[in-house]
Amino acid sequence: MRKNNIETAAVAMVISILFLGPACTTAQAAKVPYPAMAPLDQYLISDQKAEIALARSAAPASISDAAEVMVLRRDGYATAVTGSNGFVCIVERSWAKPTDDAEFWNSRIRAPHCFNPAAARTFLPIFLKKTKLVLAGKSRAQILADITSALEKKELPALAPGAMVYMMGKQQYLSDDDKSWHPHVMFYVSGDAAKSWGANLPGSPVIAASDPQERVTIFMVVAGAWSDGTPGPSMQH
Repeated sequence: MRKNNIETAAVAMVISILFLGPACTTAQAAKVPYPAMAPLDQYLISDQKAEIALARSAAPASISDAAEVMVLRRDGYATAVTGSNGFVCIVERSWAKPTDDAEFWNSRIRAPHCFNPAAARTFLPIFLKKTKLVLAGKSRAQILADITSALEKKELPALAPGAMVYMMGKQQYLSDDDKSWHPHVMFYVSGDAAKSWGANLPGSPVIAASDPQERVTIFMVVAGAWSDGTPGPSMQH
């Protein structure tokens, strides 16, 4: 998929806003629409079958039908469906974002992910730990400190080569400005590795964003269709 310089820059900007929003300044902090965690019920999906279906929508059925599916409960995520292919599908909530993101507490966010075995073993544990901290009532600063400490002490696993995730669910709600953004897949690489992939360059279909809190570079490639086979939005708009 070819894009001109302006389109490439625009898409990179959108991605960084969606997943890796910049730290808020003092002036911006006063305008944060979600200053604190909402009541837990607002983050839960009451119908477990609906949450399972939403989680599975992250990847084509050929992958997600055999995947483990985790759902959010009051005490954290739990396995609702056992899998056989090593993939794990889950609907991430807003605290998957960096702690300084303005929508860190946005209870509307529903981001279906389907992690491959490498990512399920070594990247998903970060989000599951953040979830435990959120449900324990920790502040953003405490969550960041605990995750940083766990990474430094190697209490969380080192990222495995080949870690990636499908995000092809049509009902994705990634932020208030981006509902059903684009079907895409994401690859995780340790450290700051954008240059080595030729990401964000004119004509490159690869979009990269650095996530210093989780110490990875996230590479994104937009897919042409949602997981159900229907066409995704045009990249030319």
